[in-house]
Amino acid sequence: MKALVITEVGKTEVQEVEKPRVGAGEVLVRVGMVGFCGGDLNSFRGLFPLQEYPNILGHEVGGTIEEIGPGVPPEIKVGTNVTIYPYQNCGTCKACRKGRPNSCKTNKTMGVRRPGAMTRYISVPYQDTFPSEKLSLRELALAEPLTVGFHAAERGRISEEDIVAVLGCGIVGMGAIASAVERGAQVIAVDLDDNKLEIAKKIGVAHTINPSKEDLHEALQKYSNNDGPDVIIEAVGSPSTYRAAVEEVAFTGRVVCIGYAKKDVDFNTSLFVQKEIEILGSRNCLGDFPRVIRYLEEGKFPVDEVISKVVTIDEAPQTMIDWDANPVGITKIMIDFDREYHD
Repeated sequence: MKALVITEVGKTEVQEVEKPRVGAGEVLVRVGMVGFCGGDLNSFRGLFPLQEYPNILGHEVGGTIEEIGPGVPPEIKVGTNVTIYPYQNCGTCKACRKGRPNSCKTNKTMGVRRPGAMTRYISVPYQDTFPSEKLSLRELALAEPLTVGFHAAERGRISEEDIVAVLGCGIVGMGAIASAVERGAQVIAVDLDDNKLEIAKKIGVAHTINPSKEDLHEALQKYSNNDGPDVIIEAVGSPSTYRAAVEEVAFTGRVVCIGYAKKDVDFNTSLFVQKEIEILGSRNCLGDFPRVIRYLEEGKFPVDEVISKVVTIDEAPQTMIDWDANPVGITKIMIDFDREYHD
């Protein structure tokens, strides 16, 4: 069967791999849709420090259970559409012992530090499957990146009392926006791409800011009663947005960091003390899949608008090259394994 493999920095290719066997406690999932993660682009560019080469990419999955191994509970049924929890934790490190396996010291995410899902079949522990009778496979493939944003909102302890700014409206930032809106917060979406800001409006943000067209500080002050946002979620991963988050957050505010900055970041650390702010890292997700699936099932998320392009696996290597050359306007690219040709 075909698989998309990142062989080295700047190179992916379609390779033939063996169909996996199902072990005890596992299910065989027939992959229908897989999303490209922003981390895949950074891996292609050599900017993601955790990426191991060569590796099959992919961890944003919509698929169908096709075979069940021994020891799987009877409620797990063949033919069920599922998404996949793609993280593997050790169970013994400090984070795992504290009940936070999403931050496992030796976490192995599919497509990053172990083989991923950009292939026709994957075998996974049954506990790592999350079903839905309502969602399509492409909707299920959106669940994982949205969970990362939902977890960031949880880390920020966002409530209806907060004014929240999300810096970066990629799919993870969209997840943070969706969760913050669901929690009743007044949300400000910030991005350089007007198309993404229009999508954010459909999710329910109160305000949008394009810093290339207006001053970020002045706009944030205007929309936060001159206090600055109570919570800022950094979902870009650039030194400028990291600094902006610290500089613009309100006194006693909270900064939640999702993005991996590609360079070291210099801060005016006096702001940490003077504002008495909290700076919180947010990694992967923790118990967020059921919430995100329920949210998607309610039809509140603009699925069609965030899926920028759907390709076949044979088109995927060139798609990576094109995405690297021109990422503007791209929110989510998916591989459709059920289509022989892209129309």
